[in-house]
Amino acid sequence: MKRRISVCIITYNEEKNIRRCLESVKWADEIIVVDSKSTDHTVQICREYTDKIILRDFPGHIEQKNFAIDQAADNWVFCLDADEEATPELQDEIKAVLEGEDTQQTGFYVSRKTEYLGEWVTYGRWYPDFKLRLFDRRYGRWGGENPHDRVDINGQTGRLKGELLHRTYRDLSHHLDVINKYTTIAANQKHARGIKFPILHAVFSSVFYFIDSYIIRRGIFHGSRGLILSTMGSYYVFLKYAKLWELYNAPTKHMDK
Repeated sequence: MKRRISVCIITYNEEKNIRRCLESVKWADEIIVVDSKSTDHTVQICREYTDKIILRDFPGHIEQKNFAIDQAADNWVFCLDADEEATPELQDEIKAVLEGEDTQQTGFYVSRKTEYLGEWVTYGRWYPDFKLRLFDRRYGRWGGENPHDRVDINGQTGRLKGELLHRTYRDLSHHLDVINKYTTIAANQKHARGIKFPILHAVFSSVFYFIDSYIIRRGIFHGSRGLILSTMGSYYVFLKYAKLWELYNAPTKHMDK
């Protein structure tokens, strides 16, 4: 018997991306959208594809995504961000998994390919970017550390060949805004857990990131884009630890969460 599937998406002010995302999964048995009270036309667009839309304050990436899968009517879920879309090849593979015989796998990884400054990234640390997005929610939950969530799965996993397309940053200014926001969240999370790192750790980790991304993983093949992307990634690593250092060494300074 064909297994049913619920698609789970969290959104906030994604009117420029959400239609592509929803079009790529409109074949699913149900689509669940958990929206963090968008102020643009995101919700109106979502209503064209589903009536299962929940407006809810944003408690964090992990918490919001777990809430979304908890609303699913089906055991198998396919989780996407609003700026992602499943290629036709990936859609066909997912349908084959659902229509096939009972599988021993409880989840499947998919390769995410990201567009950056008008070009698809196929070198560096961003590709192949395998994410576990199709899984049986009886065996998997969102975990990790905000804002970098991941699915923790109990059981065997497989890999699908079809790709998940990711259109993330509009431009460099947007990328820098996200870096500033996410490094603050990450530093506060580590501080709350009592994790301490010397400032030298920030230096060595960021330098290693750049060498790994630009040289070892051949980000250099993307020319100027590869240099920018590797540098921005290195900056993210440094800033995250610098903000953690600041929390311990400037106690009167409180970062917004």
